[in-house]
Amino acid sequence: MGPHPAVAAIRLAVRRVLHDILTELNCATTSGIPERAAAGVLAADSARERPQPPLVLVACSGGADSMALASALAFEAPRLGVRAGGVTVDHGLQAGSDLRAEEVVLRLRELGLDPVESAAVTVGRTGGPEAAARDARYAALDAAALRHGAAAVLLGHTRDDQAETVLLGLARGSGIRSLSGMAAVSGAGGRYRRPFLEVDRQTARKACMVQALPVWDDPHNVDPAYTRSRLRHEGLPALEKALGKGVVEALARTAQLSRDDADALDTWARQAEAGVRDATGQLECAKLYALPPAVRRRILRRAAIDAGAPAGALFARHIEEVDRLITGWRGQGAINLPGKVVARRQGGRLVIRQG
Repeated sequence: MGPHPAVAAIRLAVRRVLHDILTELNCATTSGIPERAAAGVLAADSARERPQPPLVLVACSGGADSMALASALAFEAPRLGVRAGGVTVDHGLQAGSDLRAEEVVLRLRELGLDPVESAAVTVGRTGGPEAAARDARYAALDAAALRHGAAAVLLGHTRDDQAETVLLGLARGSGIRSLSGMAAVSGAGGRYRRPFLEVDRQTARKACMVQALPVWDDPHNVDPAYTRSRLRHEGLPALEKALGKGVVEALARTAQLSRDDADALDTWARQAEAGVRDATGQLECAKLYALPPAVRRRILRRAAIDAGAPAGALFARHIEEVDRLITGWRGQGAINLPGKVVARRQGGRLVIRQG
């Protein structure tokens, strides 16, 4: 008899991602690309110059999603010749968080993962509590990946998380890129992988239950002070009540379709940018005006970021105001953007720079 369907589903998802990682590493090796080897992923044995098996880490909070992911990685990795390790991040936001992190480390080691470590972080205030915790967490995971020379870090975001992310992007009104949700592959060099974006949260929890894996339910996940928590426990259930079952699947599908469209528009904008600059590199308003709005605004956003505007603080309303310097020019003054960046129209050129 094979494994429980829930266990089979999570293992298959992880197996596919590990195959992708191995394929990419093999292509990099055979084509002579040195980046991953330089990072230590394929570090040679000092005596025989034999490459070590690649290391894949799992980011684990101890919750059902990440524990299910850790168990699937522990099962699949040795069968594919991959080393498996784990990292848990102690945000220090709750009493006893250090002890809980130690418990997670023990559970990961019991699964057979090695290396395993706990990383304590200090959460700042920039962007609100959720964004600050996320920034601190990814900084710790980046550091762990570099320290151990990991080929990738697996994250336990599920299809339900993807649906929530799409709704949050819709509420911000930030355009199609926000509706594209979380990418299956992201981070520097494709470091972060999300195997469970097509697996629902209930399947992950069921996999933990049938494998008798202890899980920890973060109280922040049910705290109405957090936007995502309210969406999870109030917003999505209300949508399902009004629209029927299948909302989560539809939102996840919307994310993928939106990502495909956004990627295509980004490519178009990169290709078009050179044609709207003059010999000195300044943006020409007349040529920008001739572009489709979706392409033009992407060029404006990239120009603002290049000038020093923080990407996370640059919203659609900022770009719309800059766009009016091109499409609704009436002699208006400069537009102030985050990061002390200023956009103004001068002699038919759009000048975007700090100060």
